[in-house]
Amino acid sequence: MDSVNTGQLLADEDDLAESEANAEVQVCGRNVEIPDHYRVYVAQKLARLERFDRSIYRFDVELEHERNRRQRKNCQHVEITARGRGPVVRGEACADSFYGAFEAAVHKLENRLRRTKDRRKVHYGDKTPVSLHEATAVTPLIDAAAAFKPEQSAVQEVALDDHEPGRIVRTKEHPARPMTVDDALYEMELVGHDFFLFQDKESDRPSVVYRRHAYDYGLIRLG
Repeated sequence: MDSVNTGQLLADEDDLAESEANAEVQVCGRNVEIPDHYRVYVAQKLARLERFDRSIYRFDVELEHERNRRQRKNCQHVEITARGRGPVVRGEACADSFYGAFEAAVHKLENRLRRTKDRRKVHYGDKTPVSLHEATAVTPLIDAAAAFKPEQSAVQEVALDDHEPGRIVRTKEHPARPMTVDDALYEMELVGHDFFLFQDKESDRPSVVYRRHAYDYGLIRLG
């Protein structure tokens, strides 16, 4: 069971004294019960991020208690997805509390949204171009999770269903639009994945870019 300090909301009152998010905020939990005050906290925090992209119409926030018993101190997982007119941008993190994991995920998401904003400036006439390596460079992550020391119960784990490994546990469908390899690499970095499936604009084939060792990438095209 994850424990949180409900007094954190009061401690952060000054920081969260901003308007409600214009974007829709959907918070869901996989085998997790989410109290109303946590939903309010999430919505207020995400309202800040809209300044990076006014086209964002929805934030999807998913909470999950991870099953890896070897990492008991880092078993709460939060994933935040920002959806707007541009590419999907995502931030996710694990911590020993859902508050700490959310803070760390917000930090990652903010960095990626800032990079998309900078890239738009270049596209619309900024004189300083940004290389793919610079645009997707990883910003050092502050230890946001360490700032939270939960004490009281709020977000609770629900009994998990029996699970057998080796099964497909999630299926996702994504709209496909033709894009260049460079754009696919850029969007892969924005969602923080090691691979990205896309429709190659040049070859008109389903293709995958993926991360190799160090800073290298690979490309697979279906024949």
